[in-house]
Amino acid sequence: MPEPHPFRRAAENKDLDLLRETLTEDVVLHSPILFKGFEGREMSMVVLANVIQVFEDFRYLDEVHGDGTAVLRFAARVDGKFEIEGIDYLTLDEEGRVTELTVFLRPQKAVQAFNELMVARLGAAPPA
Repeated sequence: MPEPHPFRRAAENKDLDLLRETLTEDVVLHSPILFKGFEGREMSMVVLANVIQVFEDFRYLDEVHGDGTAVLRFAARVDGKFEIEGIDYLTLDEEGRVTELTVFLRPQKAVQAFNELMVARLGAAPPA
């Protein structure tokens, strides 16, 4: 079994410095809420730092590696009452850093609760 991707270790340990190191400068974060992605490491870090605070009891359940990709399946709680499941689909450069992060979430009620908490944290709904 391959070594866990550093993105996984960073997220599990809420290590924002390591998380930043795993991302390329021009990374694009595709949110499950918005059509348009967040572009660049700094904007992605703002979003991810808030996600880390919103998800409770966050844990990865599985990790699969492909050619230039890693897929991380996770579970967490939102607002103390909603169970949420998701996938972080990582597209990697030749050095293994994340160039693109696409997040998928389910079920709908938990996604709505997550969205409300993120909007409250970020101050307003990000542009669609």
